[in-house]
Amino acid sequence: MSQDRQLQLVMSVMITAGFDVSERFTLRPRSFDLIARNNGTLLVIKVVSHIDSVSEEVAFDIELISRLLGGIPLIVGERARDAELERGAVYVRYGIYAISPATLYDYFVEKIPPLVYASPGGLYVNINGDVLKDLREKRNMSLGDLGHVLGVSRRTISKYESGMGTTLDVAIRIEEFFDTGVVEAIDLVLHEPPKAMDKEKKETGVFPQSPMEFLEQIGIRLHTLHGAPFQALLTFDNQTILTGYGPSQKVVKRAALIGNLSQIAKKHAMCVLTDSAKEKKIGRTLVISEKRLHRIEDGFELLNLLGE
Repeated sequence: MSQDRQLQLVMSVMITAGFDVSERFTLRPRSFDLIARNNGTLLVIKVVSHIDSVSEEVAFDIELISRLLGGIPLIVGERARDAELERGAVYVRYGIYAISPATLYDYFVEKIPPLVYASPGGLYVNINGDVLKDLREKRNMSLGDLGHVLGVSRRTISKYESGMGTTLDVAIRIEEFFDTGVVEAIDLVLHEPPKAMDKEKKETGVFPQSPMEFLEQIGIRLHTLHGAPFQALLTFDNQTILTGYGPSQKVVKRAALIGNLSQIAKKHAMCVLTDSAKEKKIGRTLVISEKRLHRIEDGFELLNLLGE
């Protein structure tokens, strides 16, 4: 399936599931392809043919954008390594969940969550350790007794009861022995990406210099991005601003798209022109000059401008 058709499919699934979906954009490179929102759930989605094509830099952008927008990052693809993604299985790319379009449909439309996750060596499941322990104790079995039945060590049973995952084969044997379910479904929208990624990037100093770095001096936090339609996210007083900057010819074309993304995300939108003194609104997006931005005294003045 072409990437264009795959993106159309993903948008159709999200619309069918009742999500508001952002407009398509063709800017390249791009760290994500669409934003979708429904009932307080915000998804920042990257659509690819091969999930291994998502680089660490792109994953960092998606994770940072998701966190600042209060959303969840998600990769939707068809293949990993040399095989198609299994339906009902979750894969991980730099801490971000990756699933097939079919799994996306099952979860958001049919309300069927995935049960297995891919890890080196095959497919695994999460065991509800409390349930397993309760079942074992009700049968007056020791850790060793259950380990003998399942063909694993007592230490392994202890780890299962502490939350360690296991293979599909072992999970099936457990459920057949106790004649009840112990496998926990995977909730995609409750996933929290690892925060260590942010720390590592800051330490390596990979961020380019931004002409808006002076905003840090007046208390506005600047988060520079690499491949998003907006070059930065500004945060101040629990407010987030999707921000583009650059020459008029480049930025004005992005203004409407940035406004659409901000509407779905329920955030502010702004574009800063480096070669013009114009100030206007394009849709939801405030367009101002770099000189005007430099005259802003603090974040509250900026929020007032955005609210006008």
